[in-house]
Amino acid sequence: MANVHSSKSLVRRFFVAATVVWLTSICVAQHLEPASPPIADPRDTRFEGTKEDWTSPALTSSNLRPLVPLLSNVGDHGSYTLQIVRLQWRYGDPIDLYISKPKGVTKPPVVLYLYGFPSDTDRFREDNFQKMVTKDGVAAVGFLSATTGQRYHDRPLKEWFVSELQESLAVSAHDVQMVLNYLANRGDLDMERVGMFAEGSGASIAILASAVEPRIKVMDLVDPWGDWPDWLATSPVVPDTERAAYLKPEFLQKIAPLDPITWLPRTQAKKMRLQLAMFAPTTPVAVKEKIRAAANLEDGRMSLAIYKTKQETAPILAGNTILLWIEHELRALPPAATDDAGKTKADESQNPGIRHPGN
Repeated sequence: MANVHSSKSLVRRFFVAATVVWLTSICVAQHLEPASPPIADPRDTRFEGTKEDWTSPALTSSNLRPLVPLLSNVGDHGSYTLQIVRLQWRYGDPIDLYISKPKGVTKPPVVLYLYGFPSDTDRFREDNFQKMVTKDGVAAVGFLSATTGQRYHDRPLKEWFVSELQESLAVSAHDVQMVLNYLANRGDLDMERVGMFAEGSGASIAILASAVEPRIKVMDLVDPWGDWPDWLATSPVVPDTERAAYLKPEFLQKIAPLDPITWLPRTQAKKMRLQLAMFAPTTPVAVKEKIRAAANLEDGRMSLAIYKTKQETAPILAGNTILLWIEHELRALPPAATDDAGKTKADESQNPGIRHPGN
């Protein structure tokens, strides 16, 4: 038995040492270089007993337990800082957070950025992006959805985001909540003013997460995927050679509980904006109309922006204009209340309990 424990200890030391080397190497470079994709090692026993329910975006029926975060040094970039944090709560699936914070702002509001498949982390490593998302005193946290970019590895090529759609959606919705748990425990962000900017499949995931996660106060959704039977039947994202497999009843039955159209009216954000580019083909117009119909535009929380041509998007894509709405709505919220010792409620709640059972 002692030899077994010794072997497990060596395995854990190997993973920690390898990750520390990785974090150091990417932070030494003036321009961050892509890291080698993590490898799922069968000797890794740290997640034995972990169970995750892919039938629901909620964490209540899962038992994800995070490892101690692995932190890079904080890089000074003049007007902002950048830190890369590696989090992990399931086997073979570490998640890299790119945390950009404006300098001179104590506990700034924060926006989560989740771009859709097939995005990678390149955007989060660009100086221009980091400057843009922090220039108005708001922090930014960028990461990827499951089976996407840095998180796509150790799989046969026939498996990808859509072929594993149930996993991709449920796992990513869980990740949003686990990321919020980590950010709350850091204590350097205003967790009463959390926003989420998401595009494409990332916007679909944001809808699922918001329906079960009240900490996301403001959401800006750009062209979410949804209405799975019609989207799978008509979207050009799906190869024609694979389409028939995704329209089989057994596949549709698995993803039916994770349809953003069902969850959109149940989102808990105080303010939301739905942006639909009708000219973009990824989500067909008929599906966009159904998503629009599912949005509750009468309760005062939701605003709608429709772009019929690409030219109409030019003004909001100039500079950081597209971010002005979410930043304005976050600032309109009251900041986190503090006690006499200067601690916020988020600082004092290390384990949020039933609402966030994954922590």
